[in-house]
Amino acid sequence: LGNPYVWGGTRLTTGADCSGFVLSVYKKFGVSLPHHSGSQANYGTKISAGDLQPGDLIFYGNSRGTINHVALYIGGGQVIHASDEISGIKINNYNYRTPVKYVSILQD
Repeated sequence: LGNPYVWGGTRLTTGADCSGFVLSVYKKFGVSLPHHSGSQANYGTKISAGDLQPGDLIFYGNSRGTINHVALYIGGGQVIHASDEISGIKINNYNYRTPVKYVSILQD
């Protein structure tokens, strides 16, 4: 939280973009994901908003619905994500943008 956004970055402390942030968090737990939000959306199991659990991924898209951003659900209706160069890694309500897909990567 508060660390910088760096386009193409995958380092949690010195900077990451949205998919690099998610990739790096999951890597700490032994899960490999690609460094592209659209590709990450093809992993795991598609779920509904009502099934969200901490650790699930929420994907956002452009006006055509093409996925262009990913955030990590942390519970309580909130996500943590690498937002932009100004805000860096921050927490928002999960619906600060309109989600286009919810995915569970971790299995019980």
